[in-house]
Amino acid sequence: MSDFFDRENDRHYTKDYKETTPDILKAFADFDSAVFAAEGREIPLKYRELIAYAVGLTTQCTYCIDAHSQNAVKAGATKGELAETAWVAAAIRAGGAYAHGRLGFKLSGIHDHDA
Repeated sequence: MSDFFDRENDRHYTKDYKETTPDILKAFADFDSAVFAAEGREIPLKYRELIAYAVGLTTQCTYCIDAHSQNAVKAGATKGELAETAWVAAAIRAGGAYAHGRLGFKLSGIHDHDA
């Protein structure tokens, strides 16, 4: 995916959304602005940006990683906080594989805890 990432020019493709679904694009932009409003939320902006960064790492969205790592730093995040956030994302992703591995045992029928 990152082979296609172009920080400067990819924004130009937003015009395709503006041409085809401007109402949905506006609703999304308004929603995103509300989620990442600097004030008026229980969770401070820095932590919301770190959460978004972790989700971006977990989903491997280059655009999210780019935007939210920078936004987290602008909101006061440190290099250490970015590192710990990455490790949290890695642990959750590994935990998901572990948990789904148990599901694999269940669905495969190969288990002997019933005996």
